[in-house]
Amino acid sequence: TPTIEDQLCEINADFYLPTDATAIPTGEILKVEGTPFDFRTPKALGKDIDSDHQQIQFGKGFDHNYVLNKKEEGELSFAARITDPKSGRTLECYTTEPGMQLYTANYASGYKGAGGATFPRRSAVCLETQHFPDSPNRPYFPSVVLNPGQQYKQKTIYRFGVAE
Repeated sequence: TPTIEDQLCEINADFYLPTDATAIPTGEILKVEGTPFDFRTPKALGKDIDSDHQQIQFGKGFDHNYVLNKKEEGELSFAARITDPKSGRTLECYTTEPGMQLYTANYASGYKGAGGATFPRRSAVCLETQHFPDSPNRPYFPSVVLNPGQQYKQKTIYRFGVAE
């Protein structure tokens, strides 16, 4: 199975959440500008995936929450796009959630799947829409508290296509 390192990634976020060595957010909200986490314009996932940046070293690649750019809370908006440059296949993600985790299967180790497929390190990319990890312990993160009688609603759309 090929790696995802040639896949082009674009993420609609100016900020991300750095983590400690155990993958728990530190509570900081940092700019992506000038870091390996800057996907505001499309770039190959593999370009900075082995960077010596401490955050990349902690996760052995990308495993971080992005603070999605939103005009208003709960807005359904563009979050990310993955494009395979060889086939032109695309995956677009839209969500009402405030955050999205980018994970590049840094710990996959060749496990076997259906039809004899194997999944080595970095053979998959995940776009996981969510509230920010560790939100209950960070009062300035968007709240995840749901009181009795309240409803929680969110929408995430994954749209597949082919680039023209």
